[in-house]
Amino acid sequence: MDNDSFGDLAGHGRPPRDAIKQAVPSAPAPVRTVELVTGDFLLTVNPVDGSEIELCPPVRTPARPVRHTAAERAEVTRAALPPVPAGPAAPRLPLLERDEPRERLVRLLGQGRSVRLTAAAGSGRTVLLDAVAEECATVAPDGVVRLNGLHRTPGELLQELFAAVYSAPGQRPDRNALAGFVRDIGAVVVLDDLEFGGAALDELLDAAPECAFLLAATPEVAAPSADSPLEEVFLGGLGRATALDLLRQVVGRVLTEEEANWAGDLWFESEGLPLRFVQAGALLRQCDDLRGDPEAFEEFAPFDAVQGRDVPLPSLGEGAAPAPLLASRLTESARATLRLAVALGGEVPHQAHLPALIGDTHADAAVGELMSCGLLSPAGPRYRLAAGVLAQLREKGYDEGAEGHARTVAQHYTWWAGHPSVTPERAASEADALLASLAALVPAGDAGYAGTAVLLARSAAPAFAAGRHWGAWERTLRVGSQAARIAGEVAEDAYFHHELGVLALCTGNLDRARAELEASIAMRGALADRNGTVAGRRTLALVEDRTQGLAPNPETLTPRPEGPHSPPRGVPLALPSAGAATARLPLTGAEDASPATRALPRPAQDRSPVRRLGVLVGARRNLVAVGTGAVLAVVLGTVVTLGATSGTEEPPAEGVRNGQQTDGGADDDWGTDEPVPADEPSGTSDGKTTAKPSPSASGASGAPSAGPTSAGPTPSTGSTRPGSPTQTSRPTSPGSTPRPTPSSGTPTTQSPSPSASNPTLPPSPSPSNSESSAEGSPSSPLQPS
Repeated sequence: MDNDSFGDLAGHGRPPRDAIKQAVPSAPAPVRTVELVTGDFLLTVNPVDGSEIELCPPVRTPARPVRHTAAERAEVTRAALPPVPAGPAAPRLPLLERDEPRERLVRLLGQGRSVRLTAAAGSGRTVLLDAVAEECATVAPDGVVRLNGLHRTPGELLQELFAAVYSAPGQRPDRNALAGFVRDIGAVVVLDDLEFGGAALDELLDAAPECAFLLAATPEVAAPSADSPLEEVFLGGLGRATALDLLRQVVGRVLTEEEANWAGDLWFESEGLPLRFVQAGALLRQCDDLRGDPEAFEEFAPFDAVQGRDVPLPSLGEGAAPAPLLASRLTESARATLRLAVALGGEVPHQAHLPALIGDTHADAAVGELMSCGLLSPAGPRYRLAAGVLAQLREKGYDEGAEGHARTVAQHYTWWAGHPSVTPERAASEADALLASLAALVPAGDAGYAGTAVLLARSAAPAFAAGRHWGAWERTLRVGSQAARIAGEVAEDAYFHHELGVLALCTGNLDRARAELEASIAMRGALADRNGTVAGRRTLALVEDRTQGLAPNPETLTPRPEGPHSPPRGVPLALPSAGAATARLPLTGAEDASPATRALPRPAQDRSPVRRLGVLVGARRNLVAVGTGAVLAVVLGTVVTLGATSGTEEPPAEGVRNGQQTDGGADDDWGTDEPVPADEPSGTSDGKTTAKPSPSASGASGAPSAGPTSAGPTPSTGSTRPGSPTQTSRPTSPGSTPRPTPSSGTPTTQSPSPSASNPTLPPSPSPSNSESSAEGSPSSPLQPS
């Protein structure tokens, strides 16, 4: 565009520069977050911060899925077919020599029996399936469901079968719920490009017993199991006369004797595959076009003066592998589309993307041009290179610069998949082309290509998750993680591991979820990513709860209040720093030394000598907070009391050291072990024996036992010192034994502290002892130092 035309554009409707400077900047596009309910989980797909998962509150439980209406079913059927190519409509070829297998398939499906159609690639099985599906439209109550098994697992196919019959916005059923819905579906399922057999095929058939399956596969696919109820139907090539008839219809004229002889040799070499004769007819049409346009013939193959303008027939080798010769006579946009398809391993992007990928506004017509030549074949809702075309084009150098073409496709899809106007369902329909571009970039091993793959995976993964295409979601995350390691992007690798952990939790694979989340938490911890680490720990806590069976029932949950909230498992306890594994081991009395743990009351019926600390989840964090507050109140009360009486305190008794627990004067025995006879020795953790006091001695002395449930410091109720001005006499009930003082010579139980040389307890705590207890002295009578 020259300067004059640019000035004309500026003078007609273009705002002046001042108006541009004063324009208010547009608000950023909103983040496309999507919420899905899967099982009893509520999954929030966030493209920016990563997915979040929690137990679904009852108020968010979606309605039960319902079957599609007639209009919705027609729309689902239309979406399962490939798009109509741009340009003039190509004539539909008749189904030749297929009446007998078509009638047999319709009869078996009408009887409710499942059939496997085995045919070689290029034998026309897709055209036969289309004809059978039209005749079986009214056989089953749920109609005909068209599926494509290319790169699909049985679980993914069952999800697609559910989505084709049921309307379930905002939810994706888990494995158990899916089995219940699919079991009630009664439809004729036409599945093309099947890639598995054996036990996997039995799983698919057993999951939908009310469906009649028509499965199409090549002979290379594994056979069904021996006890499979499938009927086997084999489809061969066309006869010689039928093949010549098909060639005449493709060319649109009568064949010459030379062309008929050439077609006979081609029939013998190709075993009568219809695809070869569709491509051979395209070669003959091109020859006719070249004969009518000598200048075009000069461009491709200058003619000899002796031969004149006569165009020779292709050789038998060119007829058996016609893709390079056909491509050489197509438009430049069609050849560029073939290069993109070769770079993507045979996948062809949607025709709406070709103008942007190739740079030609009319490039969308290339799909129709390639289809008329037999170089493309339909595969579900998309197109692929026909059988054998990929290998033929690679031999002629169409794979040169494949990484660059794949990078161009990846950059385009990165922008497109992340655009707010693109719905998740639309992005999921292009999953195969996106995954093909990822697979082409990562094996290159180049950091630049790997960085482009990371961006594409980061943009496409949330769209696949929101579009409920979780098979593509998982493959994208795994390829993205591999690309992130090659590119050295640790933060993105942590994101992919987190998403894989969330996906594994949704699908019930708890071991994989734990491994992926732990890897993500470790990476984000090294990067000081606090928000990501907290999100990973919340999800990991949910995995642990589900593993131990401690996850609460979603039906009893209350709506979550707005605003910030605590993690699902509450405030973690201060456990011994012996590794994460020790938090799940039973704790002995010597290990249960945290103040919050000692302040919690023990159940009265739990009298065993060894206590186990259960995992505190949910509302138990409130109990921990109350216990901690009680300990703090006790310590502060002790400090205040000792400060008020500091002028009359006596020196500590002989043999007492700081940190040793003294008699608090409490006469209750909650938290103590069952008393045993005084002459019966009991074992300790270090192998020594200690004589346990009798019930009367234990209650009289008030000394803490060596068991694991000894209570912590208690308020100084009735614990005044002899000779103190505040001392009062303690009344005794009839029949009870008066509490002896330390000077009465009553023996007490030996404390498990290291100072075993002094078997008696002091009559009162010293000031230094109280201050040491208030500051959290490491010398605790509950555990040996």
